[in-house]
Amino acid sequence: MKTLLNDPPECTSNLLAMRDTLDVLGGKWKLLILYYLMTRDHQVNTFKKMQREIIGISAKMLTKELKDLEANKMVKREVLNTRPISVEYSITDYGRTSQEIIEKLVEWGSRHRHKLLNENEY
Repeated sequence: MKTLLNDPPECTSNLLAMRDTLDVLGGKWKLLILYYLMTRDHQVNTFKKMQREIIGISAKMLTKELKDLEANKMVKREVLNTRPISVEYSITDYGRTSQEIIEKLVEWGSRHRHKLLNENEY
């Protein structure tokens, strides 16, 4: 990244931090997967269950996003001793550190949806 002459150091470091955040949490599905796991913390969350309940996600995309989240220590994968074999996913303690961010996004999204649906009121 090219640093501008009038770019304060904290701006550049904040932009880098934002890029890191978006690399881990960005995309259409990662935040939805994390939110799903957070809200179902005491349930068995198998791949098939997640694919069925996260509307619109394909098996291929769920696999990719779960691998990315696992590589970033946000999600834990555990192979269950069942026949047929199934895999359970859970949020890690580190993954839970994103909870405040996700809750703020949910809050903002609700307000935004309300604003768009009630545009004539303003």
